[in-house]
This record gives sequence, C-alpha cells and structure tokens, in this order.
Amino acid sequence: MGPFSYGSLYALRGFNTKPPLHRLGNLLKFLLRGLCALSLTLFFQTNLSAEYLYKDEVIFNPAFNESVETLGTELYQKAGISLRLLMLKELPQDISIVEYEKNILKDFSQPTILLTFSEMNHQVDILASDSSLYKYFDKKQVLNPISSPVQAFVIALLNFDFSDMTSGGTILPLLAQKAKKGEVLGKYSGSMFNGYADIAEQIADSKVIVLDNAVGSANQTSILVIKIIFYGFIIYGIFMYIKRKLYFRWQRLEQK
Repeated sequence: MGPFSYGSLYALRGFNTKPPLHRLGNLLKFLLRGLCALSLTLFFQTNLSAEYLYKDEVIFNPAFNESVETLGTELYQKAGISLRLLMLKELPQDISIVEYEKNILKDFSQPTILLTFSEMNHQVDILASDSSLYKYFDKKQVLNPISSPVQAFVIALLNFDFSDMTSGGTILPLLAQKAKKGEVLGKYSGSMFNGYADIAEQIADSKVIVLDNAVGSANQTSILVIKIIFYGFIIYGIFMYIKRKLYFRWQRLEQK
C-alpha cells in the first residue's frame, strides 16, 4: 500500500478534510456556543444560589450558602414565606438599615422577611414586607442581647433590677463574643445562621409544619446546660461575697 496523503490520513481518523481556515471558523463557532452556554449556566446558578442568601459581601462560604438555601427553600415550599438573609459589608452612606431593607423589599411580591447584618455599622435588623408576618415569630426575642433566663437573672441580680427578665436572643449574644484571630467570619456565619434558623423554626411552629432541615433544639439544650452551670458558679460566688461582707459588718457592730 502506498503512502497516505494528509487528506486520506485525516479521513481515516475521522477528521474534517475541509480547508484549515474553514475548520478554524467552525472551531471558533463551537467555542463561542460553549462559552454562551457556560455563561447562561453560571448566571442561573448564581441566581439560584442567591435566592435566600440574597446578598453576601462578608462570608463567601459555600457551606454557609448551601445551609441557608436549603433551609430557606424548604421554608418557602411549606410555609409560603421567603426568609432572606443579607450580609452587608457596610450600609450605603446616609441611609439607615431599615431604609435599606425597605428598598430591598420593593423587589419582592411574595411574603418576605429580611434578616440583615451590616459588619462595619455593627447593626442587625429584621423587617417583614407585611406587618401580619410578625405574628409568626418573635422579633424582640430573636434580637434580644440576652440569650438565656439564667443570664437574664444574673444581670438583673448584678443591677438590682428585676423589671425586665426577657431573654432568648439567638444572634446578638454570639456576635458579642470575642473571636480569636481568623475566627471572625465563623462568628458572623454562626450567629446569623443561628438567628435565621430560629426565625424559620418559629414560623414552622406557628404554621404547624415540620422542617426536615431545621437545626432543632438539641444543640441549644446543650448550650443552656453549660450556661446554667457557668452562671450557677457566678451566683454562688456573688452569694458568698455578700455573705462575707455581711459577716464582717456584723462583727464590727458587735465590737461596738
């Protein structure tokens, strides 16, 4: 068999035998179509991933994103309420966090609740698109700076003021904790997801539905036990301090 020409060799190998410039044009068209398809895919993926973690300028953690999306999607499917989280680096100049939330709410037609955090402004807020939505969760409780009844009692005892013993905060107590270097973003994501899950579970309880992706109370119960032990020691220390002060006072009175 005689030697193969380039054309016959390409034909046997299944290659296109058209001129090089024509093949180059086809290749460019193929790459262009592929690039367009990839752009559309990324566009829709971005929109989907930003459905409930509506804005994230702080965390940029795929696991955090997925957790919010999973819980938010299930809540909307079962309760018909969109719970969206906004993680802002900083609020626009000369605008309050409530004004910012009101502008965002204009983009949604369905019942929507916004949980908003601004890192540089040190602010957290919750705003609902309709006042009727507040009946499904306790905004004051979620944003309470005191996490447990034990902590509320200790603070009241130290201030000698028992007029307000409310507690149950799921965001601010975690945000207030001092984080080690490199753990700040973890503190932000942990506290905000804790509050996000709290709101979602309260809505589910109000509507008598079960969220398969709910965080549950097991972890909160463990934390409560630890807090009870910790603050128990504080209360015991305060009691012994007062007892000692009274003892020395009585000693001085008897000496007189």
